[in-house]
Amino acid sequence: MTLSKALMPTRSLAARAALVLGASAVIAIAAKVSVPMFPVPMTLTTLAVLMVGLTMGARAGMAAVALYIAQAAAGLPVLAPGSVFGGPTMGFVLGFLPMVALVGLAADFGARRFVPALAGAVVASLVLYVPGVLWLDAVTGLSMTGAIEKGMLPFLAGDMVKSVIAAMVVSGAWATLARR
Repeated sequence: MTLSKALMPTRSLAARAALVLGASAVIAIAAKVSVPMFPVPMTLTTLAVLMVGLTMGARAGMAAVALYIAQAAAGLPVLAPGSVFGGPTMGFVLGFLPMVALVGLAADFGARRFVPALAGAVVASLVLYVPGVLWLDAVTGLSMTGAIEKGMLPFLAGDMVKSVIAAMVVSGAWATLARR
């Protein structure tokens, strides 16, 4: 059982759709919290994707991320400032799908405590770099080494901190529910 199901055990189709829409909105808002860097800005999007996966699970999390990507493809202003659909950040945007799937699976399989939630978040965060760096290498003219230097290395520490934050929030929420 995921945190969202524990908090809302019976949900209609409309309620599930509203939850997915709300989660995609959270991701879009997190994308706006941005530190300009080139070619990829530093945002809170990865924290939002981790939180969505850890609270909603793989299926609902993937639906929320797919909706977010569809919103970006439709031209809605959901990406980080200065980012365009198909631009240098596209590999990361598409990489949110496997990211949320992996961390969502951790939640689906019971990652309620800090260490399992953290392990799922760290693995999911690292997987995000595969499509992100490959896309940078393909579309920016950076070499693979350059893509790693610009699209991965500056973000590793921050993504590990985001993984810790997500695991702390979700494990804390589960602990609070258990005390009730």
